[in-house]
Amino acid sequence: MDDSRNVFGDPLLPCSTEPMTGFFRDGCCNTGPEDYGSHTVCVQVSEEFLLFSRDRGNDLMRPMPEVGFAGLRPGDNWCLCASRWLEAQRYDMAPRVYLQRTHVKALEIIPLELLRQYAVDLN
Repeated sequence: MDDSRNVFGDPLLPCSTEPMTGFFRDGCCNTGPEDYGSHTVCVQVSEEFLLFSRDRGNDLMRPMPEVGFAGLRPGDNWCLCASRWLEAQRYDMAPRVYLQRTHVKALEIIPLELLRQYAVDLN
């Protein structure tokens, strides 16, 4: 697992345990070499984003009880793939972001200034 630091270089805060999120299902947007999707952006999903993701072939609303996934609802927090977030942003469908809960590795794909425009946790 890569060093658990957020986009500011501070310790990474948990994203969500209800529902349990993260590539490692540890509640944080931690990542490592095996995380090819870079599940590093902590977001608050919106209905618009969930529909966008479904239309792109990743239905995050659909429960999958066989893997303990109840499906997401608007308002849930989730560790999202950085490339999916950037794609959604290009279509004006990007969900809001928790910067203190977003892994520093997200900056390899998304510029910090762009993430700041969607920040939930900045004054």
